[in-house]
Amino acid sequence: MAQGLSTVHILGAGPTGSLAALALAENNQRVVLHDPLSVESLTARSRAYAITHSSRRLLQDLELWDSLVEDLIPFELLDLRDQSVNKRVLFRLKDLPSGHQTHGGIGWILDHGPLMQSLLNRLRIHPGVELFLGSPPPRSGPNDLVVAADGPGSPTRASWGIGHWQHNYRQGCLTAKVAMRGVGEKKAFELFRSEGPLAVLPLGQGNFQVVWSAPLHKCKQRCELSRSVFLDQLAAILPPGLEPDRLLDRPRAFPQQLMLAHRLSCGRGVLIGEAGHRCHPVGGQGLNLCWRDVETLLQSVRGGGSPSTIARRYGRQRWMDLLLVGLSTDLLVRLFSNRSRLLLPFRGLAIGLLALNSTLRKLSLRAMSDGPMQLMRVLPD
Repeated sequence: MAQGLSTVHILGAGPTGSLAALALAENNQRVVLHDPLSVESLTARSRAYAITHSSRRLLQDLELWDSLVEDLIPFELLDLRDQSVNKRVLFRLKDLPSGHQTHGGIGWILDHGPLMQSLLNRLRIHPGVELFLGSPPPRSGPNDLVVAADGPGSPTRASWGIGHWQHNYRQGCLTAKVAMRGVGEKKAFELFRSEGPLAVLPLGQGNFQVVWSAPLHKCKQRCELSRSVFLDQLAAILPPGLEPDRLLDRPRAFPQQLMLAHRLSCGRGVLIGEAGHRCHPVGGQGLNLCWRDVETLLQSVRGGGSPSTIARRYGRQRWMDLLLVGLSTDLLVRLFSNRSRLLLPFRGLAIGLLALNSTLRKLSLRAMSDGPMQLMRVLPD
């Protein structure tokens, strides 16, 4: 146990808070995990996540990967298209570092329910974890580290007096699960369109997660359409041969922001996950960025010291990765979701260079898979 640290209190038991609880408990820390929601509410959310190789390594280190392997849907081909300039680039397994290729996917898609069930099942039986789900938590002590993982509207962040910088995108985001025909099970799409990017992510058995960015009022209007009209509108913007067949859940719309807290630590407390930052969903970086918070927090705890020392160390170490990912996703949206004709030649040139140059594809895919901070570092497989 780190010197001077008694217990870690984690506020928020979503995917990031729960993973942090398991990672710290496996590192011989005593952990208290609290969420005002019940287990049923925590597992009921209808959404899916893109999982990259940085998250794959963390899940393997915590011996969670094998329990999730049947629910992890790999994609071996990423088809990226700019529909305004009618150009595309295909990212394949061979564009990954050689050690990554043996794991069978550029990335994986994982549904929220199986992920949360696996995490909570491990936490229930872990001797170092106390769960307070749907019930009040105990008070933290002066030698405890407090970890705020309570989401983008974090009441903990507000109570600590930490402000945040936020840019509200004109775009909102619509998510829906759709059965489709005409596409392979291990292929994902990222389509750049003038109203916003559209991702089509495989869920297995011919089902796909659609992440459709557009002006927020349009997203809300599309959520109210009949199933047949919704599918017709989706079919009109998909690549030729890709045919939506059935709508599997109710579409949901929500706003999108670029957000970063002014500080990631306060005294003996830290912000992780969306309590500290948010980025645009283009490229599927959101959860992976949150889980790299967990990895950095674990390293900070291993470094020892008092709770306040651990918190300051974590806050210093996380800034660069958060800034680079936030700025790069923002740049992608501004460049490729843009109606300016002046930018079209640059967009065509960028896609064309990626399609022709394997080195650029490998660098781009490595940044997406491992995070921009790891580009110059030799990584474990």
